[in-house]
Amino acid sequence: MNPPIDDWSGKRVWLLGASSGIGAALGRALLARNARVALSARHAGRLQEIAASARQALVLPCDATDDASMRTAWERLLAAWEGVDVALYVAGDYLPMRAWELDVDKAQRMIAVNFGGAVSFAACVVPQLLRQGNGQIGFVASVAGYRGLPKSLIYGPTKAALINFAEALYLDLEPKGIGVRLINPGFVATPLTAQNDFAMPALLTPEQAAAETIAGFAGGTFEIHYPKRFTRVLKLLAHLPYRIYFPLLRRLAGK
Repeated sequence: MNPPIDDWSGKRVWLLGASSGIGAALGRALLARNARVALSARHAGRLQEIAASARQALVLPCDATDDASMRTAWERLLAAWEGVDVALYVAGDYLPMRAWELDVDKAQRMIAVNFGGAVSFAACVVPQLLRQGNGQIGFVASVAGYRGLPKSLIYGPTKAALINFAEALYLDLEPKGIGVRLINPGFVATPLTAQNDFAMPALLTPEQAAAETIAGFAGGTFEIHYPKRFTRVLKLLAHLPYRIYFPLLRRLAGK
């Protein structure tokens, strides 16, 4: 479904959301594989730390919710590299929320980062990939986008929208020789998930998530999901009728 990538040496990679969590771990891992990595996020200092030991790193601070800021970073990347081989949107925001805690400002922030920024990212990258006639674009969504979950009142729907967006992009771009990747992790230990007050099954480190992502690129699949001992269960649950899904999930969440 996508051209496999098992050798990252010399690949031009743009990571937006590279200052912490999966994005930072992925940046370090790709630099270690001799990729040329452009690191973007709001926190320039953290990006500089990741780039410090790698000559092939490019630090391009920007805000995922600011289209002009993102466009400036993209133009600087093109000026330096004249193109890109892989562009990954890893930026994300998460706040546990229940129906009786609905906060419009916080909800809109999650929507802006998790989905709005991804749309702006695609608007930057896709025209260049089409001009090149090759390359890949990918998005880190979440298994929380498979179906409604407790404490995921806004986060889940933003990831569901991102999943749908990536699917539609694939349908349009694959016939034109452009790869589209959808990355759906389970629980990963990051500053965002540290807010959770419940046990997170099959919890991965950011480094494990980065390794799983890179391994996924070596295959030709559209969706990269991990850890499979957890994600396969959620995929199964997503196919259950509501009359079974809702009571079963309540029991599981209660535990």
